[in-house]
Amino acid sequence: MQRLFYTNPVYAEYFADPFCFRYEGLYYAIGTSPADHGEHVFRMLRSNDLVNWTPLGGALRRPAGIGTDFWAPEIAFESGRFWMYYSVGQGDKGHQLRVAASDRPEGPYEDLGRLSDENCSFAIDASPFRDDDGLWYLFYARDFLDTARPGTALVVEPLSAMDRLSHQPEVVMRATQDWQRYLKDRTMYGAVYDWHTLEGPCVRKHEGRYYCFYSGGNWTNETYGLDYVVSDDPLGPYEGSDSPMPRTLKTVPGKVLGPGHNSIVEGPDGSDYIVYHAWDPEMTARRMCIDKLVWTPLGPRCLGPTYGPTEILVEREA
Repeated sequence: MQRLFYTNPVYAEYFADPFCFRYEGLYYAIGTSPADHGEHVFRMLRSNDLVNWTPLGGALRRPAGIGTDFWAPEIAFESGRFWMYYSVGQGDKGHQLRVAASDRPEGPYEDLGRLSDENCSFAIDASPFRDDDGLWYLFYARDFLDTARPGTALVVEPLSAMDRLSHQPEVVMRATQDWQRYLKDRTMYGAVYDWHTLEGPCVRKHEGRYYCFYSGGNWTNETYGLDYVVSDDPLGPYEGSDSPMPRTLKTVPGKVLGPGHNSIVEGPDGSDYIVYHAWDPEMTARRMCIDKLVWTPLGPRCLGPTYGPTEILVEREA
């Protein structure tokens, strides 16, 4: 192994909602771009070491007539194909979940159709999870109004096939804390709400338990951060929703603003790494960052957000 140092962000351009996965020894990252208006959407990157990234271009052939705002893609590998889950809509309204597929990790991915229920007016941040028994689940965020803290919250559904949901959602978590408030007096669905937001679910199984990481608060300010709930079953019930602040990642005033919307991947040193986005203090862009995830007796903690040179170990080249 050799020592390598990185300084966040590890990719200089806008790259929000980063999802990172490893295939045949290479890392791939895909995320939300500031404006996906070309023939292809969702920028794809590739790396040998999680630190140095090469752009591969757009990954998804743009489906026609379904919306202009493409958000938060994630990718699963099953049955020799790569499956992309993403949302599309117009602004913060009318988002639907869709699925696409490709024979190669970098794409191009071809859209296969809508996943979310036609009666669901807003669904985003689809995150596939494969359990040890081979069963797949889709975690995502959708709106709820029948709660003391209305807003966007987390659910999970079994996938009956890689391109089909069971349409039997189970609630993972709804907002319980003030730090999860998105905006007071927000006009939504023809009424005014004290709106809360939970989004960006990401599940990691550790020592037999299911940890659902999520981002809460307002993605445009310092309240946005990363926390988790935990369960003995992927469908829940999940516990640990009473944290008065984000425990895994939070703003470092004057250095890192609003870290969140993570994925988790095994790094070249065998450790788990959180891949997430964060604003610079001037809020010019959300960019991709990485930091080590450690499993402590008090729960998972990130050794970040870091903003100076940080060491990572990588294999030596032959």
